[in-house]
Amino acid sequence: MEKRIAGRLNRQVGVVGLGCWQLGADWGEVDESEALALLHAAADTGVDFFDTADVYGDGRSETLVGRFLKERQGDVFVATKMGRRLPAQTTEGYNRENFLAWNDRSRRNLGVDTLDLVQLHCPPTPVYDRDEVFDTLDEMVEQQRIAAYGVSVEKVEEALAAIRRPHVASVQIILNAFRLKPLEEVLPAAQEAGVAIIARVPLASGLLSGKYDRATTFGADDHRNYNRNGEAFDVGETFSGVPYEVGLEAVERLRALVPAGATMAQFALRWIADRPGVTVVIPGARNVEQARANSQAAGLQPVDHAAVAAVYDELIRPHVHDRW
Repeated sequence: MEKRIAGRLNRQVGVVGLGCWQLGADWGEVDESEALALLHAAADTGVDFFDTADVYGDGRSETLVGRFLKERQGDVFVATKMGRRLPAQTTEGYNRENFLAWNDRSRRNLGVDTLDLVQLHCPPTPVYDRDEVFDTLDEMVEQQRIAAYGVSVEKVEEALAAIRRPHVASVQIILNAFRLKPLEEVLPAAQEAGVAIIARVPLASGLLSGKYDRATTFGADDHRNYNRNGEAFDVGETFSGVPYEVGLEAVERLRALVPAGATMAQFALRWIADRPGVTVVIPGARNVEQARANSQAAGLQPVDHAAVAAVYDELIRPHVHDRW
């Protein structure tokens, strides 16, 4: 596994990590034994960066990752998030009292005294302008509650605001072949500042796996069903905000670019890993086979970026580029 480091994170991690949203909720059921098996399978292939959040399954994902940490020997980095436990997303809710309570809960769930990385979980845009928010996070580092902090963002403008904060160690942002806007300013700014870029939703909620078609259905407990139009949270989190049928057409155009012996998903992950400034990409997995296959993307040769950009410009750009 290729290792990368960003200055402010001060930690070397494998370029392909594992996103653990699906271990909690919103992607259909993943039982505990399968969850633990896929966590170990990912680690066996060199994955050492695991991303979760306190709201994934109301703590289920963190708890499962915590059990994995107890069972696993070796160097494992866990990033979690806080902020979405608020009943309503208000700027005022991002305060010291809530931060300490959320932090205590995550440390219990994960079974650790100091969290490797805590990210604000797509907070309201005005939060990035509040000095007291980042002063509290600095205090939590001093108290060794957390080793570092970052943000998970929806919009490019939020990422740039976070990068300007001197102690923000990481920015997690949607980046995939259907989301090219971060390439313009965010990645260069992060690279210059030494901020880690964590590329999330790398397969556009599975669209870029190449496994879906017009007849595919998703369960009632799957956000690809109930959030198709942004009914539950930002629509950009589901299929990267791309209309499903448009995404299917784009995938068929991209399929011809996939090298022999590779899968569409591996091609899509390699595209992200190729981008200068990307520290780690965090695909999810629902079983051992997917976890192993994802990590193998790190060994592929670079892909044809011009051809990917051409498909984006023709089909995808009108739907997403100016929205996030």
